Amino acid sequence: MEAALNLKALMTEERGRNITAIIGDYSKRLLGFIKKRIGNEADAEDILQDVFYQLAGNTQPIEQLTAWLFRVARNRIVDVQRKHKPELLDDVYPSSNEEDILGWTDLLSDFDDTPETAYLRNLFWETLNNSLDELPADQKQVFVLNELEGVSFKEIAAKTGVTVNTLLSRKRYAVLHLRERLQVLREELLNY
Repeated sequence: MEAALNLKALMTEERGRNITAIIGDYSKRLLGFIKKRIGNEADAEDILQDVFYQLAGNTQPIEQLTAWLFRVARNRIVDVQRKHKPELLDDVYPSSNEEDILGWTDLLSDFDDTPETAYLRNLFWETLNNSLDELPADQKQVFVLNELEGVSFKEIAAKTGVTVNTLLSRKRYAVLHLRERLQVLREELLNY
């Protein structure tokens, strides 16, 4: 019995050393990644702490540690930004690369207000509005109400008499269309 307790204590101590090493190896890089997207140093440090807290509490094996850490950081960033913004732009155009140079959320944040950013912001909204106009009216309505105005699906269902599942389906089709149209704009910007 005592040998089992000693083994568990050794495993816990080894896990603690591993987490400490990971924190030392990744803190600076992750903090830079987070600061670039948040702008507020205190919030960035809180998010970094949350990432490492989630790592310490994780009981599942992690195959690609770097990708896992950046994915958790991006998710926490999105959570913080959703509290500050009603728009859920990562829903329309999610980034597949954690260190994406041209992320729509980053582009539309108020932290970088240069003439170039203002131009790109206007171009984005113009493309989004034109793409919304291409949608069937019911898809456009549910997307605008839910994403841009922050109305819940339950409220939309109560107001329109349409089931939540139907609303979710309509929004999904709208998101797929908008994602495709915004991909065209993104490729044009990157290849310019």
